[in-house]
Amino acid sequence: IDKEALKSDIRAAVINRKAFAGPMIVRLAWHASGTYDKADNTGGSNGAGMRYEPESTDDANAGLGIARDMIARLPQKYPGLSYADLWTYAGVCVIEFMGGPKVPFNFGRSDSKDNGKCPANGRLPDAAQGAQHIRDVFYRMGFDDRGIVALSGAHTLGSCHRTRSGFEGPWTHHATKFDNRYFKNILELTWVPREWDGPLQYVDKESGKLMMLPTDLAIRDDPEFLKWTKAYAEDEKLFFDDFAKYFGQLIALGCPPCCQPDAKETALDGQAALNAEFRDECMHGHTDAAKALASKVDCSEVEASSGRSALHKAAFWGHEELVSFLLSDCKIDPNIQDYNGDTALHDAARFGHVNVAKSLLASNADSTIQNADGEDALAVATAMGKTDVIDAINAKRSSL
Repeated sequence: IDKEALKSDIRAAVINRKAFAGPMIVRLAWHASGTYDKADNTGGSNGAGMRYEPESTDDANAGLGIARDMIARLPQKYPGLSYADLWTYAGVCVIEFMGGPKVPFNFGRSDSKDNGKCPANGRLPDAAQGAQHIRDVFYRMGFDDRGIVALSGAHTLGSCHRTRSGFEGPWTHHATKFDNRYFKNILELTWVPREWDGPLQYVDKESGKLMMLPTDLAIRDDPEFLKWTKAYAEDEKLFFDDFAKYFGQLIALGCPPCCQPDAKETALDGQAALNAEFRDECMHGHTDAAKALASKVDCSEVEASSGRSALHKAAFWGHEELVSFLLSDCKIDPNIQDYNGDTALHDAARFGHVNVAKSLLASNADSTIQNADGEDALAVATAMGKTDVIDAINAKRSSL
């Protein structure tokens, strides 16, 4: 399996002008894995049991058929790729796409031929419960309190939907960005019970737009959980490091030895590793770290898995200062196209990062370049309703 080509195809399938399904894909990987029981080595991602009842009909998995269908055709393109590997690898990929850490991953899972190994429903966490329930679920899988809180940090992504879980609303104001805002919100905002006809959940008093579940506030109210909640709120790097470690363990529970996070892969050579680190720093908006690395790397090297440059990654997340640095100091070509045909301007247009778009246009970004869908940056901005970017592109075109 060409791991890097598959990564690019996953991105095209789940992040496009029709949908941004990253959080749902993470949920798919999590729920496919979170049924593991260390006592009898049952459950877990190996087998891809969610293709069958009863696992597919577990209330906790409501709506995940959409996520499975979005990437269901990829095994046809990659002979030998199991759904068990696909679902978990897709989760790893989109965490990175959304600005999160690189999670260790190795292939080798297989698919069951029937539902004979599907665990009974009820092994996944029940969000309406408290600290003891969380411990019962995670201790069953072999995690400690630190791992429980780290993995709870996946709630920095996405939203609850009443038609699926019964709950409703996002945990953060930026539901497609992986960061430590979830932990900050738990500690910094005032949470009160929501007055509505649904199950108990909490709403922030400050904006009235965010929510927390009983299990979320359990990691604030339990003293042992709280110390890790505080640690991750204060130190995003610590959270990233721990999440990568524990999520890598989660998706490998019950899987063959070759799938375990510590199974060795061929490492990047020194220079390639530095180049990759530089692109990661640009994606995360770590300006000082990126500047410190710039003289030691090939700033224009693109990621082998996606064809994306450091400029793509900074523009995608709207890191204005970094984009200016990459254009003016690193002299990265603003018209590099990734494997989907997108330039950095396409990314800025898609998410309405108008100041990034203006910087790119001022550095001769070509707004007429078309991506694989036949769309130039103006068409992307129009489709997404990003009026400020539309105006900036039209103004640039008028001046030519």
